[in-house]
Amino acid sequence: MIPYANPWMFNQPKDHTKLRLFCFPYAGGGATAYLQWQKDILPEIDICPIELPGRGKRFIEQPFTSLAPLIEALAEGIEPYLTMPFAFFGHSMGGLISFELARYLRKQQMALPMHLFISAFRAPQLPPVSPPLHQLSDAEFIQELKRFNGTPPAVLEHAELMQLLLDVLRADFSLCETYRYTIEEPLSCSISVFGGLQDQEVTRAELEQWRQQTTRPASLRMFPGDHFFLVAMQKLLLQMISQDLAAYLQ
Repeated sequence: MIPYANPWMFNQPKDHTKLRLFCFPYAGGGATAYLQWQKDILPEIDICPIELPGRGKRFIEQPFTSLAPLIEALAEGIEPYLTMPFAFFGHSMGGLISFELARYLRKQQMALPMHLFISAFRAPQLPPVSPPLHQLSDAEFIQELKRFNGTPPAVLEHAELMQLLLDVLRADFSLCETYRYTIEEPLSCSISVFGGLQDQEVTRAELEQWRQQTTRPASLRMFPGDHFFLVAMQKLLLQMISQDLAAYLQ
């Protein structure tokens, strides 16, 4: 067993499972978003929530504001746990992290994910359609956050709490908004893409474009709900993930 002293891993990964599913958070979110997933997924799959700097147990650490250094540090951090078949799941910002981490592992000739699950993030090769938000004033930034419906109104209206959250939210938005896609060969793993039918930030057409990023089969499933459909649709979402991963558990 690997000694558990790794800040990236919220839980100690299990040794008796058949596949690890590393789960990456959305902007402003943390590993706790995935704490209830283990009870609704196949028992052979070990849910491994990733804790990024600036939140949860790593609250005092400085969050990353650009993607490349995060990916490099993250790859080094999780490498000891890539010893059995594994897959990546990422929602919104987490989807971008999943994709670029898979490409980085390939460049470093490290172990590669069997499958990618991308949720509520537009295909990376598409040009930006919205002006950047991370440099807005606090009041304007908070107003924009309301559109995503991912931060409870009680939190948005709590001035002291929002001051604590703004730094990590701005850092995460900066990470996404300063990202620049570079052309590489498509990945060799299958990609499952999920979206919300009422999502005002990411369209079905933008999700469809993920098919260009793999030489393997790609699928798109749409769920009732907005950008944060994964909360209300958790059980159905995990059924779909279990279904897609079952082939690797034979």
